[in-house]
Amino acid sequence: MSTISHVIGTGISSAVQVAVVAVGGPVLVGVMRKVRCRLEGRVGPPVLQPLVDIRKLFRKQRFRPDQATWIFTLAPVMLVATVVVAAAITPLVTTHPALRASSDLFVLVYLLLVGSTLLALAGLDAGTAFGGMGSSRAVTIGALAEPALLVTILALSTTAHSSNLPAIVSAILAHPESVATPQRLFALGALLIVIVAESGRLPVDNPATHLELTMVHEAMILEYAGPDLALVTVGEAMRLTLLLGIFVNLVAPWGVATSTSVSGVVVGLASVVAKVAVVGVFLAVFEVFIAKVRLFRVPELLAGAFVLALLGVVSGLVAK
Repeated sequence: MSTISHVIGTGISSAVQVAVVAVGGPVLVGVMRKVRCRLEGRVGPPVLQPLVDIRKLFRKQRFRPDQATWIFTLAPVMLVATVVVAAAITPLVTTHPALRASSDLFVLVYLLLVGSTLLALAGLDAGTAFGGMGSSRAVTIGALAEPALLVTILALSTTAHSSNLPAIVSAILAHPESVATPQRLFALGALLIVIVAESGRLPVDNPATHLELTMVHEAMILEYAGPDLALVTVGEAMRLTLLLGIFVNLVAPWGVATSTSVSGVVVGLASVVAKVAVVGVFLAVFEVFIAKVRLFRVPELLAGAFVLALLGVVSGLVAK
């Protein structure tokens, strides 16, 4: 009976995680927009405006290029599906999500990479110049961020002797003093840079721009409309929220439930929502005071992330 209750508890906690990422993603985007607008002296749209826009897009007619193939149709669905699976097995609210043994950092990275790759292929599949330009830029940035991300995972996994994310979070909870070690600080700094690059935020990309020569993500999805565009919008917001949730739980995992009890899940939910909101506001404030860098300067930024991750690995080996 205890095994059955544990399975039910993990299933419910994973469902809660998926729900909070699905709803909280657009809300987080709305909060970040609101903060930016207020700092720039504008009123800005309501915080819940992204949810209203998504509902409006789902009610519109679907348009697709005549020359597009099944890749164009499949990409938005797979983008959302991969983020849903990743959110279900990630220790956002509790360290006992469903399929805990499969919640490996490498698994999460490549789950999200499937959605990003299909979206880049969809940009090429549309057969437009802007789509191809955006896809090539997105793949270039992803290829540069991948080495830094892999070395970051190596630096984070040495302390817990595992790349399993619940095991890493549990190890931090058991040994809080490991949070402030140089190894983790270097690795988390590199991870934050990679998250900014993968999410298309400033200074790597400007999600609010529509200038043809500077677009990256927006250029890939120019041909999407209606429900397809709604799925892409939801998927990107969910991915940003998920990545920030992973980051805050690696920085300060306190509040994450170590069981699947109702009280623990509620506390874990409130904790992760508060921490992600704080980091989201910080990123929004940061974006107000920084400009988008030239595309040819992005490799320098990601090279810096790689160096930070490498320093994390080296410092961890030296500390042993």
